Amino acid sequence: MSAASIEEIRARLQRAFAPDSLDVIDEGHLHVGHAGEGSGHFRVRIASAAFAGKTRVQQHRLVYEALADLMGRGIHALAIDATATTSLDASI
Repeated sequence: MSAASIEEIRARLQRAFAPDSLDVIDEGHLHVGHAGEGSGHFRVRIASAAFAGKTRVQQHRLVYEALADLMGRGIHALAIDATATTSLDASI
């Protein structure tokens, strides 16, 4: 299994959510010694109007859907920090 790239994850999330902010962080170095020697451990911090009115579980499901074919084929673990934004938030 080869690890997904930050750029690939970022591109998929950009297409799916047009986020106001997006950080994709490779946290593999925090998991050395775990399965895959830390390869494929990522954290996503994303703020998008697409999450408005959604529960945290619904927000996470949307992110997982956008990355579905990478789960288990490049992404071993994914931490998600999702936030809803409004057009007012984006203009501040």
